[in-house]
Parts: sequence; structure tokens; C-alpha cells
Amino acid sequence: MKIEFVRDDRRRFLDLLLIGDEQESMIETYLYRGDLFALYDGDLKSVCVVTCEGDGVYELKNIATYEEFRGQGYGKRLIECILEHYTGRCRVMLVGTGDCPRILRFYERCGFTVSHRVENFFIDHYDHPVFDCGEQLVDMVYLQQEL
Repeated sequence: MKIEFVRDDRRRFLDLLLIGDEQESMIETYLYRGDLFALYDGDLKSVCVVTCEGDGVYELKNIATYEEFRGQGYGKRLIECILEHYTGRCRVMLVGTGDCPRILRFYERCGFTVSHRVENFFIDHYDHPVFDCGEQLVDMVYLQQEL
């Protein structure tokens, strides 16, 4: 397994990034202002984008693993490497997600705790209804981990 820091041609990962954030215009707002990491185990399994939000706060904006490889530890391993990479320059790592119990449990198992929520985020910022875990997403739930 290897994790690569991607400097150029980031759009080649768009198909996978669209799994984690299904609106391309939203991905464009952070794709080039953040750091992109790709996890390979033979071939590409998972990607994530991390942005600096200022004052020692970073945000994991998008993490996605191909569906056929989910549940095999790739996402968790990528988060562990990201947290290790930012230790020393990051005070708090944030991650925002929909209010889906399965996904919230995943982040909690990675050491994150619920911080706050942004009401109507998915209604106000997306040009179409966004669904996950079989339900329409409304609020963005933020979790955090102090490093």
C-alpha cells in the first residue's frame, strides 16, 4: 500500500472525488487550494483532499473509496496517514459530512468527535437534492479531531 501526494493533473481523480461529493462545481472550490492524496494498493483505491482553513485548522473536504473496496480499511488508513502528515502544523482537523449514522460512526472510529452542524447546507449549496444512506441530506455535520 502506498499513498501519493498529487501535485498536478488532479482532475484525473474526478470520477472518484464525485463519489465523495457529487457536485463537480463544489469540488472545484477546493480541489486546487487543498492537498490531494491518493492511496494505491496495486491500483487506485481511495483519495482525499485536505484544505488549510487558517489558524492551524485544516479540513478533510473529500474522502472517497471505490465502492467495491469499501470496508477493507483503505479509508481509515488514508485518514491515519493524513493525520500523521499534518501533526505539528495542524491544531484541529475538521471533516464535514451528511447526517448519516454509518458515516458518522466511521469518523468516530477514526477518532473524530461531533463538533457542530450547519443547518440546510445541502439545500443551500447544491443545485439538486443530495441523498446518502437512503435519505435526503439537509444539514452538514462537522466532526473534529485535535492534533
